[in-house]
Amino acid sequence: MLRQITTLLRPAPEIDRIRDAAKVERQYAYWRQRILYASLIGYAVFYLVRKNLPIAMPVMQETMGVTKADLGLFLTLHGVLYGVSKFANGFLGDRTNPRWFMALGLLLSAMMNIFCGFTGAALTFGVFWVMNGWFQGMGFPPCARSLTQWFSPAERGTKFALWNTSHSIGAAAALGLCSLLVTHDWRLCFLVPAVVAVAGAVFLVDRLRDSPQSLGLPPIEAYWDMHEGGSGQNADADSEATAFREFVIHRVLLNPMIWVVSLANFFVYTLRYALLDWGPTMLSEMKGIHVSKAGWSVAAYELAGVAGMLLSGWMTDRVFRGRAGRACAVWMGLCGVCVWLFWRSTSQSPLVYSALLCAAGFFIYGPQCLVGVIAANLASRRAAATAIGLTGLLGYLSTVLSGWGLGRIADTAGWDPVFVVLLASAVVAGLLFVLCWNAVAIEHVEKS
Repeated sequence: MLRQITTLLRPAPEIDRIRDAAKVERQYAYWRQRILYASLIGYAVFYLVRKNLPIAMPVMQETMGVTKADLGLFLTLHGVLYGVSKFANGFLGDRTNPRWFMALGLLLSAMMNIFCGFTGAALTFGVFWVMNGWFQGMGFPPCARSLTQWFSPAERGTKFALWNTSHSIGAAAALGLCSLLVTHDWRLCFLVPAVVAVAGAVFLVDRLRDSPQSLGLPPIEAYWDMHEGGSGQNADADSEATAFREFVIHRVLLNPMIWVVSLANFFVYTLRYALLDWGPTMLSEMKGIHVSKAGWSVAAYELAGVAGMLLSGWMTDRVFRGRAGRACAVWMGLCGVCVWLFWRSTSQSPLVYSALLCAAGFFIYGPQCLVGVIAANLASRRAAATAIGLTGLLGYLSTVLSGWGLGRIADTAGWDPVFVVLLASAVVAGLLFVLCWNAVAIEHVEKS
């Protein structure tokens, strides 16, 4: 059984190249569209079995006797282990077949949710939920591999931004579905999404495929060169027989710019999750807005992020010519302005605060999306999943600050010091992105 799984996870072998140029064009157009929508839907389903806990937490406190401190610890450990898993599985994601690797991760995450739904002990629940964090980390690396295998550096800003909407789509779907289920039984918040996730795993196996070469198509660099009117002779510069481990060490672990981007992501995620997780409490305690309306404001924050992702991706490709660091620096500065206005405003209108929160979401989700583009471009498509995994590791380590840390600060000193931390995070992230101002895809550097 284990041998069969290992065989399935191996990268699909290359097959004989299709020689008919017209057929190559048709096949590439079909598979690029299919890979994009399949990975987008698949990753959105991951969110159904990841963002279902917050809706169940209030009822769990009453029925299981779980304290806020316990739940906060579950969230923090889940986030940290997810970050570690995203990085560790990045190595595997670059060397496995995304079709099976992503489906396996979703299936195992569904199993953890089933266990959570049937357990009656807080400690057992916590163990299963933290383990879920590890399997959740198997979702992004195969997506990174697929996107960089099928889309060129010249279009990754737009395509990554479009794919990145899966975060908000999945989160919104989880909130909506579980809001209905929790009125019947909090356990359904885990069991029903788990069933959907099993179906999602089957969907991924059916829809996803590995590299273009495994379908008889040229690598993306050769295809894009032909598509843009070139000779098609610029084959993949990464295909030399360099040991993968040495390649990763050189392109990722010893690449100072990837560490700069990863550190910037720590502060991006501090802002993102602080506003997402603490937003309802901030609106309720600071601005006097009823918690029901506050919940809708945070939902709008997520949806505004979709527009921010798409616009930032378009700007990266069309305005900044693939230099995503420039878009990130601008977006973080504007996000900081929105957070400062939210903090200092004395308006009595809930609409004002909702609008400011939406504006902050619009600007924070641009960098959240484009960090992956910068990392993939710097590392090349061969090590894209590993590089993005490293940025994700530092991003989710921020849950120690954005979750437990900010909660502790708010308890002891109030909300003002929390906003000082948030503004400092926006400034530091913006400055780090300025260091990436001229960062461009390594393929462009090698080609020139």
